[in-house]
Amino acid sequence: MNDQPDNNSASIAAARALATQVLAGDRRALARAITLIESTRTDHRRQAETLLEELLPATGRSLRIGISGPPGVGKSTFIEAFGRHAIEQGKRLAVLAVDPTSRLSGGSILGDKTRMEELSRLEQAFIRPTPAGLTLGGVARRTREALLVCEAAGFDLIVVETVGVGQSETAVAEMVDLFLLLLLPGGGDDLQGIKRGIMELADLIVVNKADGDLAAAAERSAADVANALRLMQPLHQAWRPEVLRCSALKNTGIGAIWDRVQAFAAALTAAGEIDARRRAQAKAWLWHELSDNLLDALRAHPHVAQKIADVEASVAAGKMAPASAARAVLAAFLGG
Repeated sequence: MNDQPDNNSASIAAARALATQVLAGDRRALARAITLIESTRTDHRRQAETLLEELLPATGRSLRIGISGPPGVGKSTFIEAFGRHAIEQGKRLAVLAVDPTSRLSGGSILGDKTRMEELSRLEQAFIRPTPAGLTLGGVARRTREALLVCEAAGFDLIVVETVGVGQSETAVAEMVDLFLLLLLPGGGDDLQGIKRGIMELADLIVVNKADGDLAAAAERSAADVANALRLMQPLHQAWRPEVLRCSALKNTGIGAIWDRVQAFAAALTAAGEIDARRRAQAKAWLWHELSDNLLDALRAHPHVAQKIADVEASVAAGKMAPASAARAVLAAFLGG
């Protein structure tokens, strides 16, 4: 009984010491900090909360960029080319690469760090692959917290690479300042596979692989996307989405994209929209945390576990409607 306060004090002291190392730019400490916040252990979650409280005053100074696109579009190749260009401009870059998760091992399938070899060797870059787990939206559950830790460590740009593109891949837009959508060269029919919702969230749309035999197709695709954007309401008052072309493999068009990223940041900062966007994102984050924590508490509740098993069987057998089952589980949770 008497050991508990000492253990709590030691955990808090360790979290504060780790925060000091992160603020000093210690890369090993940064990696340890992200590992800590990704842990699901209860004691680690408390430490992570202390760590974030210590780091919060040093956050908010980076430009946060989300990058999404269909499989095969070349997200990692693009990020490597864009990252190298940013570093040449004197910036420090952190990449949070969220990979698909193996349902068997729970591990990352693609391993983006191995696909950004040149960038990963640069001192000014930090790449952290993270398996998406069971989290929907193309991002991992703790990506938001990892982003803040990277900011506190002094990185100027934080890039969040999502698993893919689709109706559920919009969660990244709730944690970044600029959302960049990568597309493949192709005809108008290919645009039908891109959900309107994610198109409406994009601040920059880039047609990649615009080289060689695909150059003409990329030009047509860019024109088709630009025409589609004219029918959509801009997300920001100070910025209209733009369509660009590049070849990440050939390193062409990257400078123009960098210039438009800087123009976006300048326009929204001057208009106060980035600060307003971040305040709204912080509120959304609070409700995501409440939802996740309530579900965790519900599943761990000893009086609810059997009830969940019973109603799941009834729903699967067609004897109970899911809505009724959910109300029964909630009643057991609140009454327990």
